[in-house]
This record gives sequence, structure tokens and C-alpha cells, in this order.
Amino acid sequence: MIRRVLSIGAVVTTALLLQSTVFAQLRLLGVRPELLYLVTISIALLEGPNEGATVGFASGLAQDFLMNQPKGLTALTLTLLGYGVGMFRQFIVSPSPLVPTIVVAVGTAVGIAFYEIVSVLLGNFHEEPAYGVKVALLTAGYNAVLTPILYPLLRRIIEGSRPRRVVHF
Repeated sequence: MIRRVLSIGAVVTTALLLQSTVFAQLRLLGVRPELLYLVTISIALLEGPNEGATVGFASGLAQDFLMNQPKGLTALTLTLLGYGVGMFRQFIVSPSPLVPTIVVAVGTAVGIAFYEIVSVLLGNFHEEPAYGVKVALLTAGYNAVLTPILYPLLRRIIEGSRPRRVVHF
């Protein structure tokens, strides 16, 4: 159990540091990837709604405190996103390797759109709606490009941190 918490914590910390340093400079058409969205969605796909919501809350809160953003908004977004994707995974019957890429792209677009809508309601987003849609779609595309690279690595880390069942006679 401790190994699992430490490995997921290391993944979230690494994603947060990469997102705030390296990927902050690597903008594609004016947007940067949202690695914490990718990590939350991937873990929710692999482990279900409870794990997805927990990782989403922890990673969102970490991003909120690291960046100069309203506290709790990213945590709310990623918690709902992790839970929703975790609940949705029971309806996925295709073993296609494209499934994680599609789910990450759609989940990222929905998550960014939700974040922007709540930001508008709170008075923190002062851009045109077309700009918000552009950012959501481009960020989703950016995360979709990164998914085939990062998803197998995340799957290996998560599967390696699962507790092993031991049967004693």
C-alpha cells in the first residue's frame, strides 16, 4: 500500500514539475499540454473511479497551490474528471490501443471546458468563448499526441505498484 502511494505520488510530482518547467516552454499553437489531466485520466482508466477521483483531487490541489490559480478549481475539475472517466471505463469493451488516446483527448477537452465555464462563473476568465474552445481542443490534441508515449509507462508503474496476493497454507 505504501509503495502504491509513493509511486503514484512520484508520478503526480513528476508530471507537475514537467508541466510547470519543461512543457511550459513547449507551446504548440499557443497552448501547453496538461499532464495532470493525462495522468488523472490514465489512472482512472486503469484503476476506476475511486482511484481516479483521489489522484485527480491530489494532483489538482497540488497544481492549484503551485500555480497562481484560484485554489480548489483545478482540484474540483480533476476530481470530477477522474471519477467520470473511472465510471465510464466499465462501458469500454474494445481492446484497441487507440482507446486511451481517444478517452484522454475527449476527457481533456471536457475537463478544460468545465474549468473555463466555472472560471467564467467565478469571474476569473475574461477571454472570448471562441478562445476557450480553441484552448480546450488544442490541449486535447496535445495530450492525445503524448498519450501513446506516456500511457504504457503509467500502466507499467501502476501495475507494478499493485499489492501482490499471497496465500498461506
